[in-house]
Amino acid sequence: MRTLQVTGPTFGAYGGIVRAGVTFLLAFVVLYLLGRFLLVPAVERSLAARGYDETLRSLAAKVTRAVVVATAIAIGFTLAGYGAVLSSLAILGGAFALALGFAAQDLVGNFVAGVFILRDKPFVVGDWIAWDGGEGVVDDVDLRVTRVRTFDNEMVTVPNGTLANTAVTNPVAYGTLRLRETFGVGYEDDVDRVTEILVEEARAHDDVLNEPEPSVRLVEFGDSAVGLQAGIWIRDPTAGAASRVRSEYARAVKERFDDEGIDMPYPHTQLTGGIDVATVEPDSGVPESN
Repeated sequence: MRTLQVTGPTFGAYGGIVRAGVTFLLAFVVLYLLGRFLLVPAVERSLAARGYDETLRSLAAKVTRAVVVATAIAIGFTLAGYGAVLSSLAILGGAFALALGFAAQDLVGNFVAGVFILRDKPFVVGDWIAWDGGEGVVDDVDLRVTRVRTFDNEMVTVPNGTLANTAVTNPVAYGTLRLRETFGVGYEDDVDRVTEILVEEARAHDDVLNEPEPSVRLVEFGDSAVGLQAGIWIRDPTAGAASRVRSEYARAVKERFDDEGIDMPYPHTQLTGGIDVATVEPDSGVPESN
């Protein structure tokens, strides 16, 4: 009697696939755990020790985690014997990254500029900055844009590439600030006495520093006045304090000049000459000059 024997797929037929899958999984898990709990904390500690900003440290940690995952996948595929698949994926990913780079050049440029701003710290949140086309107080700095509040209480969103590629003035960077104010006085007034008044009024103001001491320089001979520029240093370099001190100092000087009879002339124009008046005879139509 014949026996019908039915054969099916054996374990040996799928053994290679199973072994490759187990190899990939073990390699991926081991490498991911090593990177996640050793490499990422090491990068964060290294950046913190060098004084980098929290935003930049967070970005570096995210990038490191992404690199760890990609590396674990690549090594896992290689150990499992699927290097050819990995090569194909790498070529496809490279082409995609190139196309994306061309399509998002400005975005990438602003991103890179944001990294350098966070690293170099030409300004921080709360600083009063001025650049070509704007001025205000920094409210927020992220990896793509910097948000600035103007003195009219408007928010201006500035691409980081703009701030990284142009000159940015930071008046509050060094803790003190020098203000310059020019006063015009008459040619008949005593320049030495005017200089004394400007220095005395500066020293009388509570927010003006005595060291560096106030200074006065003759800077121009105008059409109707002699220009003297006072340079004063203030201890609070914020925009609000600078505006207030400048206004209070100018008011005090004006009142002092009025008390001492010092002239502050303003430009004026005087017209000279004569006018000829002509009359017309009704009959001839020829004008006759008087």
